[in-house]
Amino acid sequence: MLTVIQPPFGFSALAWVAIVPFILVCSPTVKPGRLALTAYLVSLCYWFGNLYWLAPVTVSGWAAFCLYTAILWPALALCLRYCRIKKIPLFIAAPILVVGTERLQGLFLGGFFWRFLAHSQYANITIIQIADIFGTSGVSFLIAMVNGLLAELILDAISCHPECSEGSGVLPKTMRFFAALRMTYGCVLLKTALVCAALLAAVVYGRWRINQADKFIEVGPLVAAVQSNVPQSVKESLEAGDVIFDELLRNSKQSAEAGAELIVWPETMVQAILDKRVWPFLVSAENERKFDKALGEHSKDTCFVLVGAPGASPQIKEDGTVSFKRYNSAFLYKPDGSRANKKYNKIHLVPFGEVVPFKNSCPLLHGLLMKFTPYDYDYTLDYGREYTVFEMAAGKGKQAGPYKFSVMICYEDAVPAIARRFAIDERGRKRLDWLLNISNDGWFVRFKNGKIYPSTELAQHAAICVFRAVENRLAVLRSVNTGISCLIDTTGRIKNGYAAGTLPYRAMDREAVAGWFVDRVPIDKRITFFSKYGQWLDFCCAVCLVALIIVISLEAKFSRSKK
Repeated sequence: MLTVIQPPFGFSALAWVAIVPFILVCSPTVKPGRLALTAYLVSLCYWFGNLYWLAPVTVSGWAAFCLYTAILWPALALCLRYCRIKKIPLFIAAPILVVGTERLQGLFLGGFFWRFLAHSQYANITIIQIADIFGTSGVSFLIAMVNGLLAELILDAISCHPECSEGSGVLPKTMRFFAALRMTYGCVLLKTALVCAALLAAVVYGRWRINQADKFIEVGPLVAAVQSNVPQSVKESLEAGDVIFDELLRNSKQSAEAGAELIVWPETMVQAILDKRVWPFLVSAENERKFDKALGEHSKDTCFVLVGAPGASPQIKEDGTVSFKRYNSAFLYKPDGSRANKKYNKIHLVPFGEVVPFKNSCPLLHGLLMKFTPYDYDYTLDYGREYTVFEMAAGKGKQAGPYKFSVMICYEDAVPAIARRFAIDERGRKRLDWLLNISNDGWFVRFKNGKIYPSTELAQHAAICVFRAVENRLAVLRSVNTGISCLIDTTGRIKNGYAAGTLPYRAMDREAVAGWFVDRVPIDKRITFFSKYGQWLDFCCAVCLVALIIVISLEAKFSRSKK
C-alpha cells in the first residue's frame, strides 16, 4: 500500500491504514532477529522498486540510498515491538517512531526527503495546512497516529478472545468476549476520542488558515514558466544545445507577448558558462557570448528572465595557474538587457548526481564510486554558500513594487531547511515574496523510438514541493524540463489553468510536453511558526527514536550478560 498512496497512483486515502499491517506484524512473539531481517528484506524490495527511476542515472546512488533507507525499517520494527511489549499506546508510539524514522532518512548524505507519509496527502489541502506549524512531519504524525489507533483497536479486539476466568468457573465464549470488552471499552473510547480530536483540530485549523488567506494575500506580477521536453541523453549531445535554446527562446518570447514580467527557464538548459570572468580562460567563448547576447536582447525592454546554466569562478593560484570552481547556477537578466550582478549557486548538491562523496576523506572509495556514476570523468561541482535574494520592479498602480524572490535548484525544494533559510532573515522577518524551483527532470524519463515516457519521479517531485509553499506561506513557481511546471499557491494548491499558455490545463498532466504558461503569483504576508522555528517536531521524534534504540540495545546486552 505504501507504493500506491504516493503520486501518480492517487490512492492517498489508503495512507490512513497503510502501515497497520506493519505494526501488527511487529509482535512480541516474533524473535527480534527474524523481525529485523524480514523488515530489512521487505524494505529493500520497497525502495529498490520505488526508486527505479534513479538506477539509469546512477547505480551507486540508487544502491546507496536504498541500502541506507532499508536499514531504518528494522529499527522501526524493533522499536514498535518493544512498545507493544511495554504496553505503550500505539497511537502515541507509532507517530513518534515513524516521524523519527523519516527524519533519520533525511540525514543521509545531506538529505533524502522522499516518499514520506505526508507526501501522499499533497492534494488534501485542508489537512496539510498544519505544515506551517509542524512542517511536513506534522502531517506524517497525524497519519501514523490514525494507523496506530487502528492497529491498537484490532489488537484490543483480538485480546477479547483468549480464555479468561471469573471466580472459579470458566465463562462461556460469548460471556468471555463481553467481559473483556467491558474492561477495554473505556480505554478504547478514550484513545479513539483523542485521535479524533487531533484530526478535528487539524481540519478546523486547515479551514481557518485557508479562509483567512484572502486577508493576507496580494496579487503579484505576471510570471511565466517555460517548460522544455528534452531527455538528458539528448541534452548532452553537442549539437542539441542550439536547438534546445532556440525552442526555449521561442516559448519565452510568447510568454513575454502575453505580458509576463518575469520568465523562468529550467535548470541548466542554457549550455554555456554565463560567468564573464571565465570567458578569457576558455579556448573559445563563442557559444557563451552568443547565448548571453540573445538573452540580453530578449529581456531588453520586456521583462526579467531567469535561466539555469553552468556557473564557474576562476581561482588564480600562487604559481600563476588557474583553476575553476564549478557550480550549478541561476542567472537573472534585466529589462535593460544586462545581467544582474547577483547569481545563485546551488547549495544542496545531489550525491552521486552532482558530487561524488569521499573525494578528500577517502580517495580510494571515491575512485570506486566514480565507476558507477553517469560520466567517465570527475564531474563533481562545488557547493554554493550564499542564499541569494533576487529583486525586480514590476507592475503598475497598486500592483507595482519592488519584489523579492529566490530560486531552489533541482531537489533543493525537497529539503525543508533550504526553503526556510530563504524565507526569513536572521531577525525572523519574511524577506521573500515568492520562491522559484527550476529543475531538469529529463534525467528521469525514458526515451525510446523518439517518444518520451515519464517516470513516477516527476509527479512525486511536484507533490513534495507543495509542502515548501505551505510551510513558509510562499507561492512556488516551478519551471521543469520534461515537467511538471506549475504554480503552487500559499495554501499548497497546485493551480490548474493559467492566464495564458500552451501547456495542458491540468497541472499534473504536464509531463513529457513542452510549452509555457503565464499567471499571477500570489504574495502572502503571513510569517509561519515553521519558518521561525524549523523542523522541531521531527527533531524531537528522532531523538526519541534514537533513545529508544539505545535502550533496546542496552537491555539486550544486559539480558545476554545475565545468561
